[in-house]
Amino acid sequence: MVSNDQRRRQLAREKFLRQQQRREAARRRARMRNAVIASALAVVVAGGAVSYAAGAFDDDGKSENTANASPTTKADPCEQPAGGKVKPLSFKNEPKLTIDKSADYAMKLATTCGDIDLKLSAAKAPHTVNSFNFLVNKGYLDHTKCHRLTAGGIFVLQCGDPKGTGEGGPGYSIPDENLKDKSLKGNVYPAGTVAMANQYNAEKKQGRNTGGSQFFLVYQDSQLPPDYTPFGTISDSGMKVLKKIADAGESTGQGDGAPNATVVIDKATVSKS
Repeated sequence: MVSNDQRRRQLAREKFLRQQQRREAARRRARMRNAVIASALAVVVAGGAVSYAAGAFDDDGKSENTANASPTTKADPCEQPAGGKVKPLSFKNEPKLTIDKSADYAMKLATTCGDIDLKLSAAKAPHTVNSFNFLVNKGYLDHTKCHRLTAGGIFVLQCGDPKGTGEGGPGYSIPDENLKDKSLKGNVYPAGTVAMANQYNAEKKQGRNTGGSQFFLVYQDSQLPPDYTPFGTISDSGMKVLKKIADAGESTGQGDGAPNATVVIDKATVSKS
């Protein structure tokens, strides 16, 4: 028969074991979280966009912040894509600068989730706007997926990769521009900003001027260093579309993955006014 003293010691041991198990589980969760952060800092927006020291939005983009992870079970709020295929286009050199830097340009993304209208900053980011004017007129963005949604510290939808993997680009790169824009206060890209992904690694200070075709749409203020060319703003109606996409969550449940919504750019157009 077990004495009261033996029973107390047994209960104490069991309590100690439970505490150790909880602590080990917490350590495992912390290690997993740190591994995600470390991989983001090492990669950020590759191939082509978002992270702190090493760049959070590479063209293949992995975001380092997975807090407030978005749910993974919400219904798809978008329509099926229009018929058609992505054009396999690649170009050797950046297109010749032909836009009018004193004019106003706008880009419309007719997506499966609704139209997203962008006002482009030709005067502040002429190379970037000129590149999109060139690519869009070639049909480069038509039928492409927006492949990445982040939710946690960084809140963006990333698009512009014809491969849909985060590794695609037009075959050329464009220079960083407008990194000292007054809107980028306190290392924050405000909601409504459209900016370029790139392969810049702030830790190594390598990868400047590596923008291609991938860009990200900021649907909520996002903590990011000013390393990504801001080249336009999103209309109010476009922000409503982005909110619908964001509310549907992303596929991993970790705050950085493919959007649950079927976000495809059926048709992109650029207009001058």
